[in-house]
Amino acid sequence: MALSPYVLAMQELFRANTRSREFPAHGAKVHSVAWSCCGRRLASGSFDKTASVFVLDKDRLVKENNYRGHGDSVDQLCWHPSNPDLFVTASGDKTIRIWDVRTTKCIATVNTKGENINICWSPDGQTIAVGNKDDVVTFIDAKTHRSKAEEQFKFEVNEISWNNDNNMFFLTNGNGCINILSYPELKPIQSINAHPSNCICIKFDPMGKYFATGSADALVSLWDVDELVCVRCFSRLDWPVRTLSFSHDGKMLASASEDHFIDIAEVETGEKLWEVQCESPTFTVAWHPKRPLLAFACDDKDGKYDSSREAGTVKLFGLPNDS
Repeated sequence: MALSPYVLAMQELFRANTRSREFPAHGAKVHSVAWSCCGRRLASGSFDKTASVFVLDKDRLVKENNYRGHGDSVDQLCWHPSNPDLFVTASGDKTIRIWDVRTTKCIATVNTKGENINICWSPDGQTIAVGNKDDVVTFIDAKTHRSKAEEQFKFEVNEISWNNDNNMFFLTNGNGCINILSYPELKPIQSINAHPSNCICIKFDPMGKYFATGSADALVSLWDVDELVCVRCFSRLDWPVRTLSFSHDGKMLASASEDHFIDIAEVETGEKLWEVQCESPTFTVAWHPKRPLLAFACDDKDGKYDSSREAGTVKLFGLPNDS
């Protein structure tokens, strides 16, 4: 099959921009990276109990600040969907914290019932959902910082996300299912048997056409948002899929696992577009919201390197070869 013009164009671009650079971010491994909505800043959350924020300056990340306050690992973070100054962190210390990059201060600490492992901000910016190790998802009002609703699930909740229209709430679970609730009513709409094993991660494409799930069977599934049917599968990884990200144009999907590469696929065909080599398992990937630049972070347990240097770096792929 002939490669699409898009794939050929992107491959040509990546051949000229094939560099990955690493930037010191933390004193221990990085669990989560995310770009602000405008793409000017990248935030990272770490096992070292802090978050870091970088400013993207042409082709490099310049560390702007380190955010301290959590008493345990920062497992996941995300930015406000339309305000580029606010981000929120979820921690094992049973709190979430909202931070403002203008004042570099924590503007709210919200106590929750358990150790928090996943978090997302609703597309309308009004609500933050946080899930904990006991499979409770709490919905927090982003303005008053009070809990609006709380749901205890009878299954292992892995990742959570609103759809782009903000009227449905999705959860991936340990039985390989995608559970869909109406929002804000939180009434069950549908449960999809997506994978034969643990369904780990979920991401919606910025165009609102597809969402993707990754699972312990090493498959990435692409779903039609309106029809809720599986359109195609990507099967180049051999290990459980830990993290996914759609590019800003919705045409590329990055997926990563304990494999020592990040797979970049063309969404419409499933064709392999590129692979980014890594020295160790990848925990988190995030495409820049405006350009073909991929932020990622890998495990630091790697014998080949001096662990003090390798620990806690954030990496960027897609930089010019001559940068």
